[in-house]
Amino acid sequence: MNPETAIKYPGVTSIIAMLPKPFLVWWAARMTAETAVANLTAVASIAERDEQGAVDYLRNAHARYTKLRAKIGSDAHDLFERMIRGEIIGRVHPDLEPYRAAFAEFLEVMRPELVRAEDIAWSDSHQYAGSFDAIIRVRLGEDGKPDHENGTWVTLIVDWKTSKSTYPDVALQMSAYAHADKVISSDGTSEPMPAVDGAAVLHITPDGWAFKPVAIDPEVFDVFLTLRKVFDWDRDLSKRVLGRAIVESARRLITGTQRRA
Repeated sequence: MNPETAIKYPGVTSIIAMLPKPFLVWWAARMTAETAVANLTAVASIAERDEQGAVDYLRNAHARYTKLRAKIGSDAHDLFERMIRGEIIGRVHPDLEPYRAAFAEFLEVMRPELVRAEDIAWSDSHQYAGSFDAIIRVRLGEDGKPDHENGTWVTLIVDWKTSKSTYPDVALQMSAYAHADKVISSDGTSEPMPAVDGAAVLHITPDGWAFKPVAIDPEVFDVFLTLRKVFDWDRDLSKRVLGRAIVESARRLITGTQRRA
């Protein structure tokens, strides 16, 4: 919601959720199967006492995993914001230490200058909003690699990812942020969205990290705008396209014999 006007627009994430993801069905099924195989004795024990409880335990396996990953991702994002703002970080939970170490290495290698962090990208033109992770400036050479002596300063809108992999739809997300009309700060003030030279995603896992460029050109943004229309269809227009029947079949006669039966 825009704190200045109280206007609400759908979020970028909700709009991108309109993109078909059939692989999620197979992923959830596999997660259920793996949980069953890894916990055969426990599942059998639960089923003896509560069959429905065993079913619920298995069918919710993917939801439990997603919730755990979301918690780690949220904690890691909080850590990254503190670090890129220059806060000295002491000891962290062992689960977060690989992410802290990886982000510290990224800061050392890329030496980014922070422009903005965790602000809201807002579009009145296309009616959407979303919180982006950061806008940074880095010096890159002609080969696109860090060059802190002779490189050219470029401004990038960036996203931190802690998921198992990076997926193409991050380009839709980043293009939406980059093409927004304005940026709204945490104090409610707003200004035009800063011009950016490109976008990148920092993918961090416990095994390592990679900083990858992301395409945010008009062709990509057009796909996002198509999903914006699909969002309106799903939430509004689809509920208004079918009217009441002009005519319909007569109700089937219920006989006295049937009523007495």
